[in-house]
Amino acid sequence: MDKKKFKTVDAYFQSVPKHALERMEIIRKTLKEVAPLAEEVISYNMPALRYHGILMYYAAYEKHIGFYAVPSTHKNFSKELSSYKTGKGSVQFPHDQDFPLELIKRMAAFRYQEKLDEVSG
Repeated sequence: MDKKKFKTVDAYFQSVPKHALERMEIIRKTLKEVAPLAEEVISYNMPALRYHGILMYYAAYEKHIGFYAVPSTHKNFSKELSSYKTGKGSVQFPHDQDFPLELIKRMAAFRYQEKLDEVSG
């Protein structure tokens, strides 16, 4: 990925390497469907969804896609994420492995519902 600063999600996507672009576009579409009230933004120089705060980030790298849906989400899905490289609130989905779209969708839905519950108090 380019090291430039992105102002929009569209600008970010123009810099995504071809080998990662299809997966990134699928994630983008899926997140918009799962979190319809969320706004697409650039945060920490990567695509993110915001609804009363950041819900999740995602980014393309040479060998993987990074997905960042805060620690509570990752904790909730820890068993399913155990075969991936993870951090406190991050997971790497390698390009050379099957794409876990349903897992990403469920994680995004969990995080979105968590935020909806928080906002509705």
